[in-house]
Amino acid sequence: MSRHKKNQRGFTIIETMAAIIVLTIGLVGLAVLMSNMMTGGARSRYMSNAAMLASEELESLQRYSATAPEVAVTSGTTAGSLTSDVTASVTSGGSTATVDYFDTVQLSSIGGSISETYSGKDSSGNTNYTTQTHSPNGQMSASTSSTAPTPTADTLIFKRRWIIEKDAPVVGVRRITVLVTLTNPAVTKAVNFQMSTVRP
Repeated sequence: MSRHKKNQRGFTIIETMAAIIVLTIGLVGLAVLMSNMMTGGARSRYMSNAAMLASEELESLQRYSATAPEVAVTSGTTAGSLTSDVTASVTSGGSTATVDYFDTVQLSSIGGSISETYSGKDSSGNTNYTTQTHSPNGQMSASTSSTAPTPTADTLIFKRRWIIEKDAPVVGVRRITVLVTLTNPAVTKAVNFQMSTVRP
């Protein structure tokens, strides 16, 4: 065999190895890109859910009258906390109530239905859990239990905490701030969403 043919065969093997290396680097880069896109998509979904839950709680707190214990600040300048679970007995407007400035919301989707479970207090001050299920056909059902439902693998668990500030940002109004935090241990990056509103 001539020297020229041997050189051509060797050069072809080197070219093939270089092509395999370049292809491998390209595929690894594509895999990293796909992983980042999936992570970013999931994080966007978590943030969207947190924003919805914050807005939902602010709307709920707006429905109370200005003298209701649930939105009253009777001592100091604030009620509630964004960093810890606070429960207080509040007297305002001639009534006394045990007020939780926090709750837990579980969101899950099974068979196309979306379930939302949130904690609250009944008239006796006992914690209960209300589950609202929205079916794909548009029907909604609700049930209440004294025990929390067992989370499924796809359940997202959010903690909501809120604070009510008296005379903020100006005298005569109250600023209500809700912080929603995703507490699922499988989520590696923290998901927090905070929203405020002002009311009389």
